[in-house]
Amino acid sequence: MKRAAILIPARYASTRYPGKPLAELTLPDGARKTLIRMSWEAACAAAARDDVYIATDDDRIASHCAEFGAQVIMTAPECRNGTERCAEAVANAELDTDIIVNLQGDAPLTPPWFLTALIESMQNSDCAVATPVLRCDAQTYAHFIEDRRAGRVGGTTAVFGAGGNALYFSKEVIPWLDPARLDDKAAPPVWHHVGVYAYTREALAAYSALPPGRLEELEGLEQLRFLEHGHSIRCVEVEARGRVFWELNNPHDIPRIEQALREMA
Repeated sequence: MKRAAILIPARYASTRYPGKPLAELTLPDGARKTLIRMSWEAACAAAARDDVYIATDDDRIASHCAEFGAQVIMTAPECRNGTERCAEAVANAELDTDIIVNLQGDAPLTPPWFLTALIESMQNSDCAVATPVLRCDAQTYAHFIEDRRAGRVGGTTAVFGAGGNALYFSKEVIPWLDPARLDDKAAPPVWHHVGVYAYTREALAAYSALPPGRLEELEGLEQLRFLEHGHSIRCVEVEARGRVFWELNNPHDIPRIEQALREMA
């Protein structure tokens, strides 16, 4: 059995949302927790606590994470994205693991079965990079369209081929759908990219040596670097099982996530 570790990259100096990992959300019982703590708890629901790490370059985040007992690996501020930060964290801590899972620190609604499905796909195949995709329900699709119309950066969509390998990822809603042909009762044929990645040690180490691609820079999506350099990404289909999934991309997402938490209570 291949060993797996979950890393949660977290930086304070986000361009769109400075200090996002320390943003607080209100739980159904009125208590408040930070985004990074909730993301860590989501990881711990899928793996042993000893296999979960937070990778950050910021002392404020590191200090807060130590308060709730998380393992922290310090990284350099020069890391350009979460994948680079995970690669540096693995090297700095000399982690002895076969599979590295990158759980974005803004995804507190990630169900544990998303993570276990991803790990199982890596253990049972020869793919070097994998990521979950979730078919949009009507509500999620409406959130995508609402954000685009308002000029906000929301979730990411994915398209993939018959073999499951990614063709493209975008912050636009792809594929384009003719509104006149949409069925209100059917799930739209749009796949929400869940911001989690799994890599072999070799693939993760190779990523940092690749130059950023033009599409990566235009879209602001780190995974496009793999595609632009000819590396495959396996899309692993996961099921919501009645749960709502959404990331905290901007401040407008806080009420959406808090509403989802109330619905889950």
